[in-house]
Amino acid sequence: MAPLLCAGITTYSPLRTWNVVPGSRVAVIGLGGLGHMAVKLAHGMGAKVTVLSRSADKKEDALALGADHFLLSTDKEAMNNAQSSFDLIIDTIPVKHSVDPYVSLLDIDSTLVLVGQVGPMAEHNSVPMLLGRRRIAGSPIGGIAQTQEMLDFCAEKNILPDCEMIRMDEINHAFERMEKADVRYRFVIDMASLTTA
Repeated sequence: MAPLLCAGITTYSPLRTWNVVPGSRVAVIGLGGLGHMAVKLAHGMGAKVTVLSRSADKKEDALALGADHFLLSTDKEAMNNAQSSFDLIIDTIPVKHSVDPYVSLLDIDSTLVLVGQVGPMAEHNSVPMLLGRRRIAGSPIGGIAQTQEMLDFCAEKNILPDCEMIRMDEINHAFERMEKADVRYRFVIDMASLTTA
């Protein structure tokens, strides 16, 4: 339940706030702990989901998680062809980065929502925002009522986070793997291992 609450409500909240419904065109940037839940939740809401990643080897995982499409963000031609394609983009990248490559992917009056990065943002070009009435927003996690709504939705749709259970004595190795982005998609510590560690 804890991994579902951490990654689930963080990505569920913007999907509800920006009124994702069947047929909404949703893109998810990044396919980690937050991103994989954003894909599952948006798919469960009936959205047409596209995963954006710098790594082509994420395509198979993205489609298996429920994405309809995969967009390699380093492919300039594919990115140009995707201009004005999305109603909502959920950006789950947890480090400082430029949003410029993604803003023009939004349709008119659409929003890119930051849920991963906390802190100072990289400078960005306002021209794509002005020309397309596009927005960049942030989203805090939902409150108790929305968290319960998310849990009910996940129970109804059988949506669960993908977790790897580790023992307490594996935590240092898990941290090293996490720094190398070698986790799919959440580590969960087996608290029973505390008594045997």
